[in-house]
Amino acid sequence: MTQHYDPIAAALKEDIGAGDITTDFFVPETLHATGRIAARENAIIAGTGAAAEVFRRLDSAIDIQILHPDGDDVVAGDIIIEVRGLARSILKAERVALNFLQHLCGIATFTRQFVDAIGNHAAKILDTRKTTPGLRALEKAAVVAGGGVNHRFGLYDMVLIKDNHLATLGGLSIFADRIQQLRQERPDIRIEVEADDLEQARNFTEIDGIDVILLDNMTPAQIREAIALRRGNIQFEASGGITLKNVKRFAATGVDYISIGGLTNAARAIDIGLDMTHVPG
Repeated sequence: MTQHYDPIAAALKEDIGAGDITTDFFVPETLHATGRIAARENAIIAGTGAAAEVFRRLDSAIDIQILHPDGDDVVAGDIIIEVRGLARSILKAERVALNFLQHLCGIATFTRQFVDAIGNHAAKILDTRKTTPGLRALEKAAVVAGGGVNHRFGLYDMVLIKDNHLATLGGLSIFADRIQQLRQERPDIRIEVEADDLEQARNFTEIDGIDVILLDNMTPAQIREAIALRRGNIQFEASGGITLKNVKRFAATGVDYISIGGLTNAARAIDIGLDMTHVPG
């Protein structure tokens, strides 16, 4: 049976190892406390489930209240999560919980900036597979919390034919035959193909069975030309060189999707902290 990677267990083991020397030596064993996790800047919340699970794994007796669930807008000073229990347990879980929360809130916040930047245009902001190894599910959930849409989760759930795949084939006719064969064997699978130039895009629009054409590193003007070739229900995705400054120009072309690897691999962590108060008795 395949064993799934557990990022929370791995993070706790990495941080605590054989034990928290500082906490076990200086903090009384029976001391209870309240910890309040608060935003120190404006943000979109994501990762509250992962953060809460860190505390549960450390001590199932800790009481956890999520005051701002994933997708919420918060401002500096807002309390996101409140935890009550043994001070030792809270302190041991603190850094790992904050690491997840800061990183995932950063992704959600960055995603929301792109979603807001395109204004009223219909394009959907997509993530990619450019994720932190072992954290893909959490990072893609953070994209959704920020208003984005998930592209494929892995190599197993849709087809994306890129230039290196095409290089292994002997020509366009062979490629078209393979598409038809795949359609017969996997009628429900989503098929996307990457076009590096307008000529490729034109050729792909003439092949039955393709759902999406990815327009890679094309200018907005080139994307408009490609979209004018639309046939049937083919959709178009833009990718490459897209930033917060220019994303609206790409959205204005009428493209259906805009994929941005930076949502998950270039988002800045949000400043979030935990303040703890001793509970007398």
